[in-house]
Amino acid sequence: MRGEGVSRKEAARRVGVNVRTAQDWDHGVRSIGPTRVYPGGRKVDYRTGVTTMVTATQPPTVRSLEAGLHPRFLTLVERETIADLHRQGASLRAIGRELGRPASTIKREIDAYAVGGVYRPYRAQRAWAKSRVRHKASKLAHDGPLRDYVTSKLREEWSPEQICHALVTEFPDDESIRVSTETIYQAIYVQACGGLRREVATALRTGRTRRKPHRRPDQRTQRFVDEMVMISDRPAEIEDRAVPGHWEGDLIVGTRSDSAIVTLVERSTRYVLLGHLPGGHTAEEVRDVLVPLIGSLPEHLRGSLTWDQGCEMAAHKQFTVATGVPVYFCDPHSPWQRGSNENTNGLLRQYFPKGTDLSVYGSEDLEHVAQKLNRRPRKTLGWKTPAERLRDLLTAI
Repeated sequence: MRGEGVSRKEAARRVGVNVRTAQDWDHGVRSIGPTRVYPGGRKVDYRTGVTTMVTATQPPTVRSLEAGLHPRFLTLVERETIADLHRQGASLRAIGRELGRPASTIKREIDAYAVGGVYRPYRAQRAWAKSRVRHKASKLAHDGPLRDYVTSKLREEWSPEQICHALVTEFPDDESIRVSTETIYQAIYVQACGGLRREVATALRTGRTRRKPHRRPDQRTQRFVDEMVMISDRPAEIEDRAVPGHWEGDLIVGTRSDSAIVTLVERSTRYVLLGHLPGGHTAEEVRDVLVPLIGSLPEHLRGSLTWDQGCEMAAHKQFTVATGVPVYFCDPHSPWQRGSNENTNGLLRQYFPKGTDLSVYGSEDLEHVAQKLNRRPRKTLGWKTPAERLRDLLTAI
């Protein structure tokens, strides 16, 4: 179905699998019990966190190389076409047009594998296949002074980077006793590529038995289709809480994540609004609750909304179009950037404990709880209540 142009979501629905499973199938990932097998041969057992590399014991055949081959690589059929057209005197551009490839690709192929000006497709395929197999044992896979030194320092709780630089200091004249930081990490976390005992991982500062990938903020994949406006671009008047009408939002989720409550807190008055999500919290459902909640406010109290990067706000652009309220997104794993909302969610757990089925509460129940919070005196407001602060704002206009 994917080959026929059916969307991943629709294909998953027809087959009866989760969209995440369909995504794995698209990427060639297979699940065998708790183990996930990746196209490159990496196997991860998610019960134990053990990562291993499966390597071929024999050189790959043409058939195995072309099975699931990325489209950027030339196939044997394409190489045969290149040989035929090149023999007929066709130009590089003409061959490229025939194959739907850039002329530069054809030139590199011929320059790399032609012998005496003659390009032979099967010889080129064998040479390419041979160049693809680069099995190289890690420096730490064999017993010796280097491996002993690295293991002993890891047991002394040295970091791989410290070990890497210490080798240069202690063995300045022996170039054979050198190892990079990355090689040490690979030796610990990927068993078939390394050679160090997995127990050594517990000596690392983190104590992790599985590697955690890190990306710089500018390298992260865009979360939503519509571009996010980050909190760093939020005007200063919102930051200092001097101007009312700017809100922080989030969800509190019920048992099994089947139900939820939208929580909105005004930053200067701490006034609370609650919205009911009894049947789920998809982006569309959250949008349909937020629009009337914000729409019930006077226009001068519809300044902005700050939210985390939860998938429930994927429809943020539609929300902004419907209400005229811009949405600003917090940085990942930074709940303090919505401190008022986090504090309010903690207060709400007095009425809606964790593990509660939130679908049993109606809109009247939520309004009752919201009014209880809005009538509590708050130390941060000089012991005034959020309702009094909001009333003062409305009467001053």
